[in-house]
Amino acid sequence: MPKISHYTTKSDSRKIRVRSKIFGTAERPRLTVYRANKYSYIQIIDDVKEVTLLTMSDMKIRKAVKKTDKLTKTESAIKATEELLVKMKKAKITAVVFDRGQYKYHGRVKAIAEALRNGGIKV
Repeated sequence: MPKISHYTTKSDSRKIRVRSKIFGTAERPRLTVYRANKYSYIQIIDDVKEVTLLTMSDMKIRKAVKKTDKLTKTESAIKATEELLVKMKKAKITAVVFDRGQYKYHGRVKAIAEALRNGGIKV
């Protein structure tokens, strides 16, 4: 009988390594980034209560833009972050723990973090 082996991909290993060091609280929730091929998704999570506090996606932004005025994925992620900043200020969130997940701190992920810092959020 063949032995069943479980493979862990490199991206899974990176995700586990990064996530094991990060924990969000009510005072400083965790901001996680998911980067799909087309869109970016941002969530703010309180790990103590295990609740998602806020969420934002650049899906509406990319669909609302006319085809002649094309936005890059990074530009639309920055606009989504700016909309999230408005929600964060209403919810009185001033500091977050940045969870890049399995992604390198580069491109869209870096642009989201810099947009948060420029908006006055302590990352």
